[in-house]
Amino acid sequence: MKRIKDIMSTNLTFCTADDTINEAANKMKDKNVGTIPVCGSNRELLGMVTDRDLVIRGYANQKEGSSKIQEVMSDKLISVSPDATVQEASELMAEHQIRRLPIVDNGELVGIVALGDLALDEKSNEAAGHALEEISERPEVH
Repeated sequence: MKRIKDIMSTNLTFCTADDTINEAANKMKDKNVGTIPVCGSNRELLGMVTDRDLVIRGYANQKEGSSKIQEVMSDKLISVSPDATVQEASELMAEHQIRRLPIVDNGELVGIVALGDLALDEKSNEAAGHALEEISERPEVH
């Protein structure tokens, strides 16, 4: 079975806890990404910040661009080890409705797997389809 380490992206851009909302937005713009991990000094994963976090938790709440990224990042994280299977990762992504999954080894951020990475891998395409279906499914309104 294929492992996450075989398909994860390792060319990572990340913010530090001291970075500002504006710095995170500029990194997203420069790298053309919508999600950036937030790491400590030893690349330990502290959180994730999305472009939506910047807007909803940041600017829409009157946060200044100089506000610390910690004020808007998500710190309830789901991650996997590089040795996790593609199937395990796709199930986690579906269960928790996430499109990007941080890969952590011995407490250090070593990669990220996006839903698109799963779809590009021929053997994991079915798993990606299932994960996307679960992520995109809208809850019923009663």
